Amino acid sequence: MKKILTSAVLLLAFAGAANAQHAFNAAEFKNNLGKTGTLCDTVYSMKMVNDTLTLLNLGGAYPHQKYTVAVKGKTTLDLPHIKGKQVCVTGIFEMFKEQPEVVATQPQQIEVH
Repeated sequence: MKKILTSAVLLLAFAGAANAQHAFNAAEFKNNLGKTGTLCDTVYSMKMVNDTLTLLNLGGAYPHQKYTVAVKGKTTLDLPHIKGKQVCVTGIFEMFKEQPEVVATQPQQIEVH
């Protein structure tokens, strides 16, 4: 029984990791608007708008980014060292000013690799 439970937990963990690595393109992103999903890409630039909003530009530097991550609330990210890092963000897929955006409100929604 213990082996079955351990195997099931490992299977779910690997399935979640495989799902988190799925690269969305713009069409897939738009087909999932309003849904929660995971997006992984490299941080090219960032902007701290104020102490409760930080914007991370993924897949290219602003204004040519593929996606923007809106980190709302106080962040625990190592912002000075995040540029050039691969991040995976789980959040709601939205469009903001015709640009794909993922909104993250909790620190556990962002994984830095």
